[in-house]
Amino acid sequence: MANIKPFQAIRYNQEKIEDINHVISQPYDRVRYGLQDEYYALSDYNVTRIIKGKEFDTDSENDNVYTRAKGFLSQWLKDGILLREDKPAYYVYHQTFPLPSGRKITRKAFICAFELAGFEEGIVLPHEKTHAGPKIDRLNLTRATETYFGNIFMLYPDSENRIDAIFDQAINRPADIEAEELHEKDVLHQVWVVTDPVIIDQVNSEMAPKNNLIIADGHHRYETALNYQEEMKGKFPDAPPAAGFNHRMVAMVSMSNPGLTILPTHRLIFDYQKMSNEEILEKTGAYFNVEKLSNRADLEEKMTQAADKLGKIGFACQEGFYLLTLNNPDIMESLAPDRVLAWRDLDVSVLHKLLLSHIMEIDEKKIDNLENIKYLREPDMGYEEVKETGTSYLFILNATRIEQVTACTEVGEKMPQKSTDFYPKIVTGFAMLPVSPDEKL
Repeated sequence: MANIKPFQAIRYNQEKIEDINHVISQPYDRVRYGLQDEYYALSDYNVTRIIKGKEFDTDSENDNVYTRAKGFLSQWLKDGILLREDKPAYYVYHQTFPLPSGRKITRKAFICAFELAGFEEGIVLPHEKTHAGPKIDRLNLTRATETYFGNIFMLYPDSENRIDAIFDQAINRPADIEAEELHEKDVLHQVWVVTDPVIIDQVNSEMAPKNNLIIADGHHRYETALNYQEEMKGKFPDAPPAAGFNHRMVAMVSMSNPGLTILPTHRLIFDYQKMSNEEILEKTGAYFNVEKLSNRADLEEKMTQAADKLGKIGFACQEGFYLLTLNNPDIMESLAPDRVLAWRDLDVSVLHKLLLSHIMEIDEKKIDNLENIKYLREPDMGYEEVKETGTSYLFILNATRIEQVTACTEVGEKMPQKSTDFYPKIVTGFAMLPVSPDEKL
């Protein structure tokens, strides 16, 4: 049973800030490659200062990235930069963006407080593996601030998009927030605050019987919330189910929403010296048809044509550009006998299990620990590095399809890390959920 609740969010006071565009940001895990400095420069009140603050050599137990985050939150509330919502609300969140064809589409979501459920309950299903480091970082931030700032991006089944239709009736007015975030400037973000109890009751009734919700983005944050909940229950065993720490802020998106878009995540292997280019290609030829292409454009065109086909992977090295086509999918059964067919049929599984682990002999633990591998949404940097460095290799993938995601999660299979990149990202800064021990929802 999926229990959701409206909540009194902490929100930016648009009368006190110069520009809402200057205080929002990408999720914390995408604040990298100089983006942190850009967000800091935009405003003294940019949410990045809380969710991904700068670290300094002089940091100590009493003055560090987490204590500063707590200080920013407290001061901004005191100064009226941030305000608490008067009434519990759902936050309808639309993102309108162009497809590569130029056609614009809108992905509809709503932000709510979701009652945490363990994966064993079958209400929420993960689809990717997680790592300890990010969870420790997020837990420390939650302990310090007792607030959730970023959303879990969660998919829910709704074949007729009934919930979107309910909210559409409630937002026949200008949005309360309109923004364009720095990093994805072609995306229009619109947020409506919905406090109508009739609408809220209708949405709650629709959501209540649902299960098999899928975490699209935010696995580390969801598992962190479960860990924080367990920690707080130990400290406050008499706390009621309505306690704030029993909930997590979530952006809900229908699996049937026509705006649901998944992008591929490419892999760059660097500082690899176990084999030469020639040796890699020779070993690859035992399992793949290896087609050499004249340039990047030809490779990407071939990949586009193969978007719905199994076992098509692009490969770039200093020797040139290649399209790899898996000859016999049965090899995946011998390499991963404990995995179901839905997992073995993923291009990302073929890449990790066959190409990286079996052919290139890269230790799977090193991949899990992010050693000598970079995950790229845009492959430009990868192509440049491959061109300049004889020990770097770029693998180009097509996007994982939503039906592949559901096929894996329904049988309890976790996909390899970075198997999906749902676009656009759920921006941080439109709403914040307090979860201190005295908060009740």
